[in-house]
Amino acid sequence: MRHETSDDVLCTLAAVAVERPPGTPLARLALPQAEAGDWATAVAADLARLVPEAAALDLVFASALYDPAELLRPHFPLHAALERYAARAPGPDGGRVIAFGAGPEGMAPDLAPDPGLADGPLKVLPFLLRGPADEVRRIGETLESRLLDTGMADAGTALATQAAFGLRCEHMRYLTLHDLMAMMAMQYEHAGLGALWPMVESALFGDGDEILLDAPPEPLVRYADGAVRIALLDADAWALGGFAPPGLDAEGMERAFARFEARQRQIAAVLAGHGLAVTFDHCPVGKDARAILRA
Repeated sequence: MRHETSDDVLCTLAAVAVERPPGTPLARLALPQAEAGDWATAVAADLARLVPEAAALDLVFASALYDPAELLRPHFPLHAALERYAARAPGPDGGRVIAFGAGPEGMAPDLAPDPGLADGPLKVLPFLLRGPADEVRRIGETLESRLLDTGMADAGTALATQAAFGLRCEHMRYLTLHDLMAMMAMQYEHAGLGALWPMVESALFGDGDEILLDAPPEPLVRYADGAVRIALLDADAWALGGFAPPGLDAEGMERAFARFEARQRQIAAVLAGHGLAVTFDHCPVGKDARAILRA
């Protein structure tokens, strides 16, 4: 994936993906600036092993661990911040390794990881390759064709990353942002959340599509114009609206409605993690919930 910065300068967007065992500790989310450069230099050398042409471009890293949803937000804000900072970095362009770590007060606000999303097993570190447009296009195509199949990090680089952040690293690999999106779409499908991915993808690329999740017993969700609206149903509206499984007694209905509410909260949390504004619209008995979401 490429990002235009000017007529003659281009960036291609990528990430380092680190998979750790669920529930294992994580010592820190960001490296101090004094350590960020050494880590990034090692990663850049490893990436050059896989794609030697990349060494001719500026490699720009955020030396911090993020949830994938933090990278996959409208306008790709973390990569955009990296590009802004790289454009102001001193020194001649080409072949630089630029790393942004934490100062005394932490990472810069537009690069600060969300501690509320720190527990996931998959962490990602955004980076970009920046340089002359023609070179970036050519090298970006190489990355797209090569990294998904051959992008596993060297064992020494993975161990250095493990030691730097104080985590257990099961796998570490390099991904283009397209690769990361494909991986996330697959994970959402396996988690029973596949219907949400078209909403995320539409928001990422500003397609402007309206997407309606209308598949009872799933909650009723509408995405449009970068925002999500979820029908907030009370128990009676839920039961009469066709969202309740058939044949349940009163106790079973109560449990099923509690699961429905939990599912609403899960959907809202997933979409909010991708930077989408989520609102709940009260849809009482006797009102058309679909019309309320479209109002």
